[in-house]
Amino acid sequence: MRSSKLISVVPRTLPESHLYSFHFIPTLRSIDFFQSLSAYVAVSMSRQPYVTGTSVLGLIYEGGVLIAADTAGSYGSTTRFKSVERMKAVSNNTLLGASGEISDFQAITQLLDRLIVADAMWDDGNDLGPLDIHNYLTRVMYNRRNKFDPLWNTLILGGVKNGVKHLGSVSMIGVHYVDNHIATGFGIHLAQPIFREEWKENMTLEEGTRLLEKALLVLFYRDRSAINKIQVANVTEDGVHISQPYALKSEWNLEAFKNPTASAAGSW
Repeated sequence: MRSSKLISVVPRTLPESHLYSFHFIPTLRSIDFFQSLSAYVAVSMSRQPYVTGTSVLGLIYEGGVLIAADTAGSYGSTTRFKSVERMKAVSNNTLLGASGEISDFQAITQLLDRLIVADAMWDDGNDLGPLDIHNYLTRVMYNRRNKFDPLWNTLILGGVKNGVKHLGSVSMIGVHYVDNHIATGFGIHLAQPIFREEWKENMTLEEGTRLLEKALLVLFYRDRSAINKIQVANVTEDGVHISQPYALKSEWNLEAFKNPTASAAGSW
């Protein structure tokens, strides 16, 4: 049986042609081999997100598009930051919201800032609309996915241009769609059923805001990463308005919360 110590004969600087060639080492199954090889192969991809935001919700109402999210930033499973804004106006009539890695969201907004500036330099009287930016983001996310270095976000983009309302979503691998109401993260399971039941096309601004607040309150009760400090953004033909953070009123004296297993079946 060959000793794993033979790995020590590997030169400190390997030729490029040998970086992915395994036949020059006799001890392929040794742990030392893989540990040594990893020292020569640079890995730059994002292995996992660190500081993340949970669900973002959006819906179309009679006057435009509403998008809402809480302001929590979780470090792993710990709610570390409670004043993280996860929505940004990227043009005069378009707003972007994101769940997932906060730093990747910041990188995406920097890309969009450069895109908007480059488009404005043409000075042709035509601004990028929500559909244009949505299409751009699908290419960016799919491109990064193909490099095995994805941006760890699910995005919601809403806007109004020439009287046409647009609400769409892009996943971290470039999957995209448009709909009248959208949720990301845990909101897909908890908020979307509420939207399907209560959303209607001619909703007023007040009705749409109440519906978003109701869905966010359910997420606050059921999603460990959610908090009750939220922001609601309103996108119309006239521009983008993002509210100041405010707290939803919650109720924890419900009997189910006090003693959730009182009527549960079991042998204990």
